[in-house]
Amino acid sequence: MSDYNSKAKDILAKIQYATLATVTPDGKPWNSPVAHEIDENYVIYWFSDKENQHSKNVRANPHVFIVIYDSTAPEGEGEGVYIEADVEELNDAAEINKIRNAKKGKVVDDANEFLGDAVRRCYKATPKRMWMNDAEEKDRKFIRDYRVELDLLK
Repeated sequence: MSDYNSKAKDILAKIQYATLATVTPDGKPWNSPVAHEIDENYVIYWFSDKENQHSKNVRANPHVFIVIYDSTAPEGEGEGVYIEADVEELNDAAEINKIRNAKKGKVVDDANEFLGDAVRRCYKATPKRMWMNDAEEKDRKFIRDYRVELDLLK
């Protein structure tokens, strides 16, 4: 298990974009790439226009699926972290500024750019479950893939 946790931590630290899967109010799937920040508890944050389809979707249904995949790896060697999460739109200026400071690498105090009548919002995805896939092979032939649940906080 620790090898999977180590790989997952490396991917989460290295990859800047997450693919966010949501569902439209009429039940259609919707995927969006988002540039994200991740904290020490593996909570994922991003900033988006409140009128983007994925933003509307999470307001209607906060249950999401996120994949952070290392597409920089050579063909056949890529790995990703799969995350089932719940999303909330942040309304706390201090929490927004904390994320902005992590993202910008300096002290910023611009939470009002993401509150009230502002166009953009800050979103917070709290993981419920996380895993990686692995493959079963026999005689160097692929048989199936399967999930390996992660516990990154251990």
